[in-house]
Amino acid sequence: MHITDIMQGDSPTFSFEFFPPKTPEAAEILYQTIRDLELYMPHFISVTYGAGGSTRDLTHDLVERIQHTTKLDPIPHLTCVCHNEEEIEAILGRYARSAIGNILALGGDRPRDIPYDKSRDSFQHAVDLVKFIRRFNESGAHPDCRGFGIGVAGFPEGHPATPNRLVEMDHLKAKVDAGADYMVTQLFFDNRDFFDFRERCALAGIHIPIIAGIMPITSMSGFKRIAELAGGARFPAKLLRALQRCENDRVGVRRVGVHFALEQCHDLLDNNVAGIHFYTLNRSDATRVIFDSLGIPRRRSVQASAI
Repeated sequence: MHITDIMQGDSPTFSFEFFPPKTPEAAEILYQTIRDLELYMPHFISVTYGAGGSTRDLTHDLVERIQHTTKLDPIPHLTCVCHNEEEIEAILGRYARSAIGNILALGGDRPRDIPYDKSRDSFQHAVDLVKFIRRFNESGAHPDCRGFGIGVAGFPEGHPATPNRLVEMDHLKAKVDAGADYMVTQLFFDNRDFFDFRERCALAGIHIPIIAGIMPITSMSGFKRIAELAGGARFPAKLLRALQRCENDRVGVRRVGVHFALEQCHDLLDNNVAGIHFYTLNRSDATRVIFDSLGIPRRRSVQASAI
């Protein structure tokens, strides 16, 4: 289903993110998570994309498996890193044949365990990938005449590679002008960052839907990983104080993290957020608690794909 069909009306969307499993045990956890969350009828789910070849194949396989064996609507990530135009065109063709409706076009993280020369990439920035997908759409190769819906990333706390916030907004506007249809933000823990970012987007003439990325903290080790992976996420003192009170209590840490994320979601919904995207880390328990506590009625059915 195209993103314009998913995001029709004034109601916010709810969606989840998964990453491809690397072991049979991880695969079992993931598919149980998918079964658990399928009952919630999310508007879509996204599937991340690594820098190495084998994990990329896992992404493609997982996306197609979700598309063909569940009622969920998968949106695969696609990155610039370690790719040429022929490879990207082949992936887009594969997804088009499977009637995948949307793509999330990202710059991508530098690979840590393989030699990497960015100058060899056909796409130096996400805007180049957006333009390429738009040209693919115009070729008529997708069964939907609109082609893929194209999503891009937003950074409420600022892009770690672009300290100049004015230049950062110019880059984001360029992606939108190149054809982006929607935006999913990096995780954040202070809603004021999101609201300010949304307002700055409007001032810059960016008027596509902005979906807020939320990651509940469920453990102290996970908390420390988030700080590293998010490129310097800002943790409000209120959250840090609560975590310090119970840092040696696993259940307490999870309770604090879920409660904080729930408060974030209530505030976002009260302020007309276009959608909330949950970073699940391939587990469903915290996300299900939050979703149930928000009091949102589950959608009774998933619309058939318009493709």
